[in-house]
Amino acid sequence: MPHTVAVKLLLVYLASALFGSAGVHAQDKPAQPLLIDSHMHVWTDDPVRFPFAHPYNANFVPPKIPASLQILVKEMDDHGVRHCVLVQTISHGWDNSYLVHCLQAEPKRFKGQGLIDPTDPKVAEKLDYWMKKPGMAGMRFSPMYYQGKDDWLNARAADALWEKAAELGAVFNFFIASSQLPKLEDMVRRHPKVKVVVDHVGRVDLVPEKGPAPGYDPHVEVKKLLALARYPNVWVKVSELSSLTASKKYPFRDTYPIVKKVYDAFGPDRLLWGTGFPGATRAEAERPTLEQELAIIQKEIPFFTAEDRLKILGKNAAKVWGFDVR
Repeated sequence: MPHTVAVKLLLVYLASALFGSAGVHAQDKPAQPLLIDSHMHVWTDDPVRFPFAHPYNANFVPPKIPASLQILVKEMDDHGVRHCVLVQTISHGWDNSYLVHCLQAEPKRFKGQGLIDPTDPKVAEKLDYWMKKPGMAGMRFSPMYYQGKDDWLNARAADALWEKAAELGAVFNFFIASSQLPKLEDMVRRHPKVKVVVDHVGRVDLVPEKGPAPGYDPHVEVKKLLALARYPNVWVKVSELSSLTASKKYPFRDTYPIVKKVYDAFGPDRLLWGTGFPGATRAEAERPTLEQELAIIQKEIPFFTAEDRLKILGKNAAKVWGFDVR
C-alpha cells in the first residue's frame, strides 16, 4: 500500500474514533430542559441594610429564615434551574432595593417584578423610576389585599399607569382574587399592549381561605379567569396549587380539573411554572419542595404532553420576560 494512502486511512480511522465516540456520548446524555421559575420571592438576611416595611401589617414580624440571594442561587444550581423571575415580597413593601441588589448580582439569571403602591397618585412615575433599574421587567399588583376597596384596579385614573407600562414594555402580574378578575379584564381590554400575568391560577380556591361565600362554586368562579383567554396578552401561572387545594394532600390532584379548564382555554403556550420560596423557607411556609414542584408539572398533571411541559417549565417564561436562553 502506498505510504500516502496508508496515512490517509489512518487519519480517517482516528477521526472516526475521536468524533464518532464523542457523538455517541453526546447522544447518550439527555439535554437539560430549560427551567425558569416565574415566581420567586427573596428577602434579605441583612435587615439593617434592607429594612422590612410591610405596608398593610403594622405588627409584621420578619421571617425567621431569610430567603437570600445566596440560598436561591445554590438551590437553582443544585436543581438545574437556569433563570428566575424575582417577585418583590410584600414584607419589603414599596422599596424594591433588595430586589434590585439581587438583579445586579446575577444580571444574566434574573428578571424582576417590583411592587409599587397602586393607590399612589404618582404610581405611573414610580413605575418609570423602578423600570430604569437594570433587570427590572415590570410590577406586581395585589388586589387580593384590597377586597372591597379595589376601585383603583379599573379606575380611569389607572389608564396613565397602563399607558406608561405599554410605553416601557413592562410586564404586570397580579395576585388577585377570582372575584376581582372582571375588573382586571376591563383593563386588559383597554390596554392590549401590556403583558399581563395572572398569579396562582387566579386563586380559584376550591375552599376559600376565609370560608366560601354563599353560592360559591369554583367551577363557576373559574369562568372569570377563562374569560381572559380571549386576550393574547394574558398568561396564567400554574402555581401555588397547595393554596387552591381542599385536600391539602400533595400532589393536589383535586385542583387538576380547574387546571384542565385553564389549559383548554389558554393552551400550553400561555401557562407558566412558579414555586414562590427558596430553600428551607418552603417548609416554613408549608409548601412543597422544589423536587415536588417540578414533579407536579413533569409527571403528575396527566394531560400535559411532553412538549407542553417544556413550554410551561421554561420556554414560555423566556418569551414573556425576554431571557437570553442561547
